[in-house]
Amino acid sequence: DLDADGLDPLVTAIENFYEVDINSINPTVETDEWALDVTGAVLETQTLTFDDLAELPVEHRFETLRCVGDPVDGRKMSTALWTGVPVDALLDRADPAGSRVMVRAVDGYYNEFPLDALRGGLLAYRMNGAALPRKHGAPVRLLVPGHWGEINVKWITEIEVLDREEEGYWEKRGWFGTGTVNTVAKLWTERRLDDGRVRVGGLAYAGTRGVDRVEVSTDGGETWTDARLSDPLPDEDVWRQWLHEFEPTRDRHEVVVRAVEADGTVQPETENTPQPRGASGWASLARAGAMCARC
Repeated sequence: DLDADGLDPLVTAIENFYEVDINSINPTVETDEWALDVTGAVLETQTLTFDDLAELPVEHRFETLRCVGDPVDGRKMSTALWTGVPVDALLDRADPAGSRVMVRAVDGYYNEFPLDALRGGLLAYRMNGAALPRKHGAPVRLLVPGHWGEINVKWITEIEVLDREEEGYWEKRGWFGTGTVNTVAKLWTERRLDDGRVRVGGLAYAGTRGVDRVEVSTDGGETWTDARLSDPLPDEDVWRQWLHEFEPTRDRHEVVVRAVEADGTVQPETENTPQPRGASGWASLARAGAMCARC
């Protein structure tokens, strides 16, 4: 982590990890009663209990999740260390013949997306070294690298392979968040330092594309300077912290921030609201004297 007061840590505490659910009360699923079915267009259907899953080879992964309803500078984005079993271990046994999947959960939620996106996924049953909490999908949830949070289904009970495209829960409600997550740089902290300089900072995330750098402008986007970045966590689908200090030289500064992906692609400036495919645009704030206001 970069050493700065007010900057969110690289690994989010479980109690601070964002949460979005379709019901007001989360389901309670007993571990010894849980099972996962792999069905549909497969050569061999499967049913795994929790004990069956726990006997398979385990992986530990840092992974960031971001909600498709998260505004550009919103707070529905978090990172944890997850422990579980690669989904490919189940898919290889099932030998799927379709190109789509429908994933279902205990709470009635369901989501449909390409089978290729599921490849590389994780069936997680631990979070930050502890048993997966109820509110985050205990006993087992799905993680799909690089995609919006809505397809990372909690309380998972079934993976059905499909030979045709269908609508998922949110698609029927006007959202289309089954694609790859949008790149974003969050501007979450702003402080005046004892020496008179101003420090701004936050987190940047680009899914599995990776964040190469974060650029900061203090003149509304006319000129740009590279921010300091935290070292990347050891997995590909993770965010990075950034910090930048500057000397105020005028009565008012407009600070704008944008992320640059590993291949040099700059986060788009075009502003869009979260619905239907996720928010886009650059986070900014205006500074006048000692006061700061979101733009």
